[in-house]
Amino acid sequence: MLSSAKIMAFVSTTNADRARAFYRDTLGLKMISEDNFALLFDCGGTHLRVALAQEVTPAKYTVLGWEVKDVRAAVLDLKKAGITCEVFGFFKQDDLGIWTAPGGTLVAWFKDPEGNLLSVSSY
Repeated sequence: MLSSAKIMAFVSTTNADRARAFYRDTLGLKMISEDNFALLFDCGGTHLRVALAQEVTPAKYTVLGWEVKDVRAAVLDLKKAGITCEVFGFFKQDDLGIWTAPGGTLVAWFKDPEGNLLSVSSY
């Protein structure tokens, strides 16, 4: 039923200005629209809806991630934009915060202004 439908991603924010600055200006996502309910961005053909909420309780797990060709280059770009990757301490991450999973996948995590945990990874 939904296997051929495009998926839409969601995160929430309490502050549209802060979310716009982060997702559009810092991450470079193309903003499609904005209204009193959400900011809508294009992420490589997938829509990201940043819903406006009175309160946001960030999950303790990744809620949104990007598959990239080169995690190290992506992390260095994030660093240039003032974003620091998370270091968790319960598995080995390199000096940039990149973890190499047992199967070889590279993953790095960072947070948006609300504390939503985001990631970049390559397989």
